[in-house]
Amino acid sequence: MRIVVALGGNALLHRGERPDADVQQTNIDRVATAIAALAQEHEVVVTHGNGPQIGLLAMESAADPALTAPYPLDLLGAQTEGMIGSLLARTLRNALPGRRIAALVTHTLVRADDPAFGRPTKFVGQVYLRKPAEALARRYGWHIAKDGTGWRRVVPSPAPERIVETETVHELLLSGTLVVCAGGGGVPVTADKDTGALTGVEAVVDKDLTAALLAEDLKADFLLILTDVPCVYDGYGTPGQHPVLDATPADLRRGGYPDGSMGPKAEAAARFVERTGGLAAIGALDAAYEMVHGRSGTLVRPDLAVG
Repeated sequence: MRIVVALGGNALLHRGERPDADVQQTNIDRVATAIAALAQEHEVVVTHGNGPQIGLLAMESAADPALTAPYPLDLLGAQTEGMIGSLLARTLRNALPGRRIAALVTHTLVRADDPAFGRPTKFVGQVYLRKPAEALARRYGWHIAKDGTGWRRVVPSPAPERIVETETVHELLLSGTLVVCAGGGGVPVTADKDTGALTGVEAVVDKDLTAALLAEDLKADFLLILTDVPCVYDGYGTPGQHPVLDATPADLRRGGYPDGSMGPKAEAAARFVERTGGLAAIGALDAAYEMVHGRSGTLVRPDLAVG
C-alpha cells in the first residue's frame, strides 16, 4: 500500500515540554520506530506539524534587535521544514539502513482571497497563562485564543489548493524513496494569475488538510493521522466521553469536533475517504502499525451504498 502518515506536532514536542533540540530528538526516535514498522511493508510519505517550532522562531525573530522587521511566517515555516525534515530523515535512515530517505521543502498553493486571512484560527507556539499571553499579544501585535486550559497565538490558515512539488514526491516514491514533505502544511504561497510566479504569504496551512490533499493527489491507499489520543472521542473531556472506533465521513462531520484540536483531523480524514474511496485512521503514534491493520484507533471508511 501507499500510506501518507501525518504526524501531529505532539509527536515532535509534547504539550508542556521545553522546545530544546535534545527533547525533540528523543521524541523523533519514537516516531522513527513507529514509521519504520510501516515502511518495511509499504510505500510511505511522512508529513508533520510545526506549531511549537514556528511559534518559537517567530518569537525569537520578533525580539531580535538586529532585524528591522520580523521574518514572515512563510520563511519561518520553511526553516521548520528544513530543521524537522533533517531530524526525521537522519533518524529514519538510522532505523531503516539502506533505505532511501529524502526530506523535501514543499510549497502549498493557497488563494489570496481566502477568507481565512481575515479570521486567524491556527494555533502556533507554546501555551501561556492568560495574562502573559495578553502581554505578548500587545507587544508583538498577535492574535491569541484559548487552547484547552491555556492561551496561544493564532494565525491565518487558508485552505490548501495544491502542493507544488507533488510530481517530485511521486517520482521519489517510484524510486523506492521514503519521503518527508509538506511539513507544517507546506510553505504557503500564492501564484500570479498571469505568470504563475509564487509569493509567500503570512499564514500557516493546516497540516492535516494538506496531508489529505497530498494523499489524494498521490493516489494513496491510506491516510494515517497520528496524534496524542488513541482514537476520536465523542464528548471529549466530559463525563459522557466515549470512543469512536469506526466511522464514515458523515459520522465525523456530525461529531462537531473543535477547530483547534480534532476538527481538522476529522475533516482531513473525511475528505480523503470521500474523494478517493480509500481508508483513513486517527490515533496514537505508538499504535501506527496496528491502526493500518485495523486493530487500533478510529477507522474511517466510505459510506456503504444503499440499495
